[in-house]
Amino acid sequence: MNGNISIVIGSWGSYNECNERALGSKWLDLSDYSDWEEIVDELKKEGFELDGIDEELFIQDVDGIEDGSINWDYVNPEELFNTLNASGVLDDDEKYEVFCAFLEVRCFDDFEERVKSRGHRWNDDIDLWRGYDWEDYGKEMLDCCGYNIPDHILDFIDLERYGRYCGEEYLQEYSEGLIEIQ
Repeated sequence: MNGNISIVIGSWGSYNECNERALGSKWLDLSDYSDWEEIVDELKKEGFELDGIDEELFIQDVDGIEDGSINWDYVNPEELFNTLNASGVLDDDEKYEVFCAFLEVRCFDDFEERVKSRGHRWNDDIDLWRGYDWEDYGKEMLDCCGYNIPDHILDFIDLERYGRYCGEEYLQEYSEGLIEIQ
């Protein structure tokens, strides 16, 4: 797998008490677990008292999810795991790649809503145009429309602007190209 999502789970009780669990759990690679109960068992092995001081959990650190796509202060670790697990992101490289691109242009709440309404098919109407910029997209649209414009005339056409015009309703830029979300 090329992009594992890992988290450190803390508890407000231990954090406020400044005890040995104040710095949270070890890094937990979420793709190593099939359900939340396995994570609970791991936390108990680390000494978390989930029926006592450590009952209120939070995400202390995260790796593998776009920074700025979510305010981690308000995310329940169990809900995060269950959403990612239901989406297929934890065990499918293609879905993980689409997930990362999606979070560059949308927020985690939008992703969560898609998963709730569509389940593991949340990405069926999302296409990545890897390696494309707006100029490439403009050329593609001219070709798709059947225009046969000679190369020497193409130099006089603002293909970037044409690409933006054609894709302004449903395309956005992300770090690897363009993403189409319908």
